[in-house]
Amino acid sequence: MTHTLASVATPVGVVDLAVARQNAERVVGYCREHGLTWRPHVKTHKSRDVAALQLAAGARGLTVATPHEAEVMATVCDDLLLAYPPVGADKLARIMALPGSVRLTVALDSVPVLEGLAAASRAEGRTTGVLVEVDAGLRRVGVQSAGEAVELGQRVRELGGVEYRGIMFYPGHIRGPIDDQDADLARLADWLAALRESLEGQGLAPDVVSGGSTPTLWRTHEVPGVTEVRAGTAIFNDREQIAVGSAAAGDLAYSVLATVVSTAVPGQAVVDAGSKALAKEERGGEGFGSLLERPGIRVRALSEEHGILDLSGTDWRPRIGERVRIVPNHVCVSVNLQDHVLVVDDGDGRLWPLEGRGRGPFAPSPVAAAGAVP
Repeated sequence: MTHTLASVATPVGVVDLAVARQNAERVVGYCREHGLTWRPHVKTHKSRDVAALQLAAGARGLTVATPHEAEVMATVCDDLLLAYPPVGADKLARIMALPGSVRLTVALDSVPVLEGLAAASRAEGRTTGVLVEVDAGLRRVGVQSAGEAVELGQRVRELGGVEYRGIMFYPGHIRGPIDDQDADLARLADWLAALRESLEGQGLAPDVVSGGSTPTLWRTHEVPGVTEVRAGTAIFNDREQIAVGSAAAGDLAYSVLATVVSTAVPGQAVVDAGSKALAKEERGGEGFGSLLERPGIRVRALSEEHGILDLSGTDWRPRIGERVRIVPNHVCVSVNLQDHVLVVDDGDGRLWPLEGRGRGPFAPSPVAAAGAVP
């Protein structure tokens, strides 16, 4: 069924497919130029169709965060990185149930998770790759020193059912403008060089050094030793990426279509996209979003079903029923709030499901199981 921006029910996420394809090709081009591979994180889009687009552009595998995402993406990709420690028998059982044709790698930072993964892998008669996750500065997860990385890597080598493949880090602490990242990237490069030296000295030279984020994406080559980048937001981009300079206005592939429902209060307009469509994250500038075609107009406030547009600095006055497209501060959480997205391509609009949302388990349709993407 064909839908249009004028006919689809709002609020709804809208994807400009031509821009998304352009973004994917740009990332792949950059990676090829610098001898890197792209393993995009699917948490941004949650869609098998978008994942297929990334793979067609030249992505080498996908990154997932949950067993459900792994189940979904295993229908379109046979090389997956679970970038989250699987804790608990249920999660381990689900990732072990992935098709045997899937080359699975898991990032982890502790012996208990490693031993549970190894036991589950042995029970299923499969070998699961391991990346030792190391904290690069965000202080969220990851072993805290080169010594700990060596110890965990050695433990991987001692166990059956698992295979040491390298290391992973996330430079999420570097979020400033790309032109101001020099000192942070220099420190990151020195840190990684020392880490690699320690590992190599113990016979643990990493085949894979998985890193990168969208704010640092275009400067990844300044950190020698990185082999792959997991940047996910770059497929759609958002207000934060515009603010830091990792994307331009023409790189915005995602917005939320909303309808003006009230203009009763002077100096503002209310739309039907609230925190349950945009997400209440304050990043990328003042407010919670801005209009795609009028970037000077921001979403000043959000409640659950109301978004308040600040009109104090403009003569534009929308009418009731008028539709606007809002660029969210953080695209990943906005997408996760949608039931589906309206994908627009050369004027043709289709609703695409977001199969990766939720916790699953995922039961693929016969078409998906056959390897085709609807």
